[in-house]
Amino acid sequence: MGWQRKDPSTDFRGGGFISLENLLYFARKFPKSFQDLLRKQVGDRSVWEYPFAVAGINITFMLIQMLDLEAVKPRSIVGEIFLRFLSVNESAFDLLYCIAFKLMGQQWLSMWASYMEFNTVMKSTRRQLEREIMVEDLPSYSLLSQ
Repeated sequence: MGWQRKDPSTDFRGGGFISLENLLYFARKFPKSFQDLLRKQVGDRSVWEYPFAVAGINITFMLIQMLDLEAVKPRSIVGEIFLRFLSVNESAFDLLYCIAFKLMGQQWLSMWASYMEFNTVMKSTRRQLEREIMVEDLPSYSLLSQ
């Protein structure tokens, strides 16, 4: 799955327990999309792929920062809009995680990225998500398949 060491628990210190919950939610809710990304089944693949599980942990961390979830009250418009999504759907964070992971995989392929470009791909993914949230529409949701 792309762990950095024999003991996967050491990889979770960056994203915490929620990153494990996000991976499990993705695997259960959208198993086809999860497996496609895990097994690198879609698109022309590079020899230099990203480690799947660590990418998932990084996505959780990126979303927490992007949505300003560590603050008592969001300081960004994106965070405020997300709270509205959350008030309508308690799984909004998990769904956004799945969308972000799928979008990151798509961006990885379109950029012909190597492992050294992981941060560039993550920044591009974040910008795309922010744009979609700002217009209060998530067209990337259509990338997910069960």
